Amino acid sequence: MQFVKMHGLGNDYIVVDGRFIQKDWSALSLSICDRHMAVGADGLLVLMDSDVSDVRMRMFNPDGSEAEMCGNGIRCVAKYVFENDFVIANPNLLKVETIGGIKGIEPVWRGNSVVKARVDMGQPELIPERIPVVMSDDIREGPVLDFPVDIDGHFLSLSFVSMGNPHAVAFIDAPINEFPLGIIGPKVENHTLFPNKVNFAIVNVIEKGRVEARVWERGAGETLACGTGACAIAVASRLHDYMDEEIDIALKGGLLTITWDGEHQVFMEGPAVEVFRGEWVL
Repeated sequence: MQFVKMHGLGNDYIVVDGRFIQKDWSALSLSICDRHMAVGADGLLVLMDSDVSDVRMRMFNPDGSEAEMCGNGIRCVAKYVFENDFVIANPNLLKVETIGGIKGIEPVWRGNSVVKARVDMGQPELIPERIPVVMSDDIREGPVLDFPVDIDGHFLSLSFVSMGNPHAVAFIDAPINEFPLGIIGPKVENHTLFPNKVNFAIVNVIEKGRVEARVWERGAGETLACGTGACAIAVASRLHDYMDEEIDIALKGGLLTITWDGEHQVFMEGPAVEVFRGEWVL
């Protein structure tokens, strides 16, 4: 099986053209994503034929679970599709089918290479049961902002957003680098509030329109960047009046620029990089 190792801001993936391969992709992700005994990655991205878009993307976490959507990964998929032998209806706009909906991606070219992409991430979901978050009967509507949760003495104010996958965002005063994300992250991920588990972001507001963040990703742990997480942070920031229509989000792997008018689609722009190509013996 041929594969390509790619990353978006250090959020790294193994990309496979699975259109002509029958495989247990969940089991493969468990083995091939191992950083000590295999290729190593934050996830396995499998491209498949689609009846409704140019291509279908499936994303598998290192623990074998399948995610609804992957923001940094979908930019890598766009680069792979544009630069390889795929039939695209519109050469300036790739449409990708995901569990989280159909996403449109505009490439940014440098010579013959796609160096970054702008993704229409769709409208955020703020209604608790659709994220999903288990709330009391008196909390039916969204947004739910600054919901108090105590995790081992860490009092968090969580704001809930779905970008096709569930997110909990906490704005904190202490420096994010001092926060014990490796300990608290998995406890938030598996909290009873979240029937499908959750991605968890901690955020420092630097100034209006600029924040720093770390993200614990469901099924993967802390990563250098999270595209859907950055979008959820932007939505929560706008709802807290920490941004106008655009925000720069500094993650461990670099900067993502997110745009949201407060009502319609969220747009994400960031890089996509090919690292190397290889062959995995099935």
